[in-house]
Amino acid sequence: MIFGRYIPGDSLIHRLDPRAKLVASFYFIGIIFLANNWQSYLFLAVFTLFAVFLSKISLSFFLRGVRPLIWLIIFTVALQMLFTRGGTLYWSWGVFSLSSYGIQNGLFIFCRFVLIIFMSTLLTLTTPPLSMSDAIESLLNPLKRFHLPVHEIALMLSIALRFVPTLMDETEKIMNAQRARGVDFNDGNLIQKVKAIVPLLIPLFVSSFNRAEDLATAMEARGYRGGEGRSKYRKLKWANRDTFVLVVFAAATIILIFLRS
Repeated sequence: MIFGRYIPGDSLIHRLDPRAKLVASFYFIGIIFLANNWQSYLFLAVFTLFAVFLSKISLSFFLRGVRPLIWLIIFTVALQMLFTRGGTLYWSWGVFSLSSYGIQNGLFIFCRFVLIIFMSTLLTLTTPPLSMSDAIESLLNPLKRFHLPVHEIALMLSIALRFVPTLMDETEKIMNAQRARGVDFNDGNLIQKVKAIVPLLIPLFVSSFNRAEDLATAMEARGYRGGEGRSKYRKLKWANRDTFVLVVFAAATIILIFLRS
């Protein structure tokens, strides 16, 4: 599982302020819905691949990030193709149909999923979890006026993000242990495969609770009492390159608007 991991590096993307990367990533997810033809999606694909190139991280890491979600993507694309009518009708049976408009929309949904996964994976691969937590806390800081526990929310989001690859690794270890005892997770039909996965849930929950308890004990031992009066060792510094990145995303929005059909 690639999502949630951090790969150290010294690229331009690594050196950006985590607040700029966080805002740019969410902004990209928003503007991707402006694309509605092949020209706009091609522009977004080139834009994303250029950002991946600047990170100096192998493209294989990002493809591995898509792999765990490939069945969800295929299922969503299939629904879009079978339940969307319009254009030339190629096949129809009851409520199901296959038309040129449905195929086009399905391919657009596929591109949208892949681009969003690429950009979110780029964010986590180039941003340490602690920096991510500081960025979230800094961006949510104005909400303190409404007595919202901003520090605790940022800490929970950071821990949850960091636990994603940890839990996936734990699941893989439990599955390997079950395979060593003769369990075949690929044998049988869909219902039998689901039944084979159910016994994994109890040890996975037990392991998650144990890790959460160990983390809570470690934080108490280090004197953690919340965010009040807590100073920071790492200071976030906004530079000109961070402003330039946001300007680039704004320019990309203008280009997308012109490319829309």
